Amino acid sequence: MSGILDFEVVFPRASAKVQDMHTASGVDIAEILAITHCEEFPVLGEGEQAWELALAAATAVLGRTRVPRSSIGQVIYAGSGEWDIPFWSPAAKVAHELGVDEAHCFEVVNFCNALMAAVQVACAELALGRSEYILVLTGDRLSHLVDYSDPDSKALFNFGDAGAAVLLGRGAPTFEVLHSAMSTDPGWSDYYAGERGPDRVTIRRQSHREGLAEAYVENFTSLVAKTLSALGRGLEDIAYFLINQGDRSMHEKLLRAIGIPADKSVFNYDRLGHMGCADPLIALRGLMGKGRLRRGDLILLATSAMGFSWGITALECQ
Repeated sequence: MSGILDFEVVFPRASAKVQDMHTASGVDIAEILAITHCEEFPVLGEGEQAWELALAAATAVLGRTRVPRSSIGQVIYAGSGEWDIPFWSPAAKVAHELGVDEAHCFEVVNFCNALMAAVQVACAELALGRSEYILVLTGDRLSHLVDYSDPDSKALFNFGDAGAAVLLGRGAPTFEVLHSAMSTDPGWSDYYAGERGPDRVTIRRQSHREGLAEAYVENFTSLVAKTLSALGRGLEDIAYFLINQGDRSMHEKLLRAIGIPADKSVFNYDRLGHMGCADPLIALRGLMGKGRLRRGDLILLATSAMGFSWGITALECQ
């Protein structure tokens, strides 16, 4: 048995405010609130770096679990690839700061599906018996990729920042990773793309096309069906369905399409934006904090990446 032993999420100090977005873009406040659903949410401030949030999360996890640094076989950093420093390894930097000196350190880039993709990679490594423990990290600079002066970028105005660390190992995990199913539709790969300016990279949506919302529902529905089939379970066996918090209307539409009641999901839109890869971990931590999880609960994490990759990761609470 392998899975998640412990995890932590860390938020930055600063916040993005709807009033400032309105001032910069000219978009009506009500129109922005229809996207963000809250007036402010955490983002990296002046001088803050994403890898430092991941380091703080990892420090907390390793402090609680007391796993020997020498037994960590891999350190994987997941995200968009737009790291704090170009041509640089945040995985290696965090490992060095932690004193993890014998691990293979590398990055997995799959945008907001990257954390669960890295967990899939880690579980395969654990199954081969080549590592005793693996540390998976995430920390992006999503808010810094958004141009608040561009009204056409308003769909991205809810992008926030958070760092997270997930410790995986064999033995007696808190959450066993039962199954992972992921897919990519390369036809959407160019729908969003980075634009390199004189001082930063900015996300721009390319020419608008219809069908992305339908692609989200179709891909997630298919992956849920494949996952439940592989596990020999049914929809009624799902205790919780936790999804990346990119678009509330899509969240609700997906639940209806699959047939999952809203009370089996978590909605944090009233206080947080889309916090990148950390979204499902934030939801999971909230369930734990409220004592809503029970041994044997089947939890599906639904993650997606800029419109071209989707993933379902099945966990069982131990």
